[in-house]
Amino acid sequence: MSKTAVGLFEKPGVADQVVHDLEASAFPRGEIRILGEPRDMGDTGIMGTPHTDFEVGMNREIQAIGASEREAKAYVRGMRRGGVVVFATGSNAEVDKAAEIMNRHGAIEVEELVGREPNTGGMIDKNMPAVQDVSAQTGRIRQSGGGARMFVW
Repeated sequence: MSKTAVGLFEKPGVADQVVHDLEASAFPRGEIRILGEPRDMGDTGIMGTPHTDFEVGMNREIQAIGASEREAKAYVRGMRRGGVVVFATGSNAEVDKAAEIMNRHGAIEVEELVGREPNTGGMIDKNMPAVQDVSAQTGRIRQSGGGARMFVW
């Protein structure tokens, strides 16, 4: 399974500094991605909707690594507002360090953009099978102390 730290930053300059610090900590450059919504997308024709196409693709990609639909929409919304997302994929130790670096630079908490996940209270189906081994499952892990998230996929 792969593990990826994801951080959303308000300004491209901050994201560039995160990438610089990741590289300075010996994080493999080939495992770092920085992505924001392109501002100069050309028109692709009468039926072309490049911004929408970008957002749909980004939403799908973020969900593929374990984000909920609400989280994915929050990342896309953050990029639409000029933010930049940094992805860093690696070993457990590398990704933990990457999340620490992202949080030190003020990774935005996704809940600020979409609100908290709904509390299901007692609405969980009692007939659902219990989860036995969480470590072997895909999903998200919230890094304490900031907005960086770690996804296992």
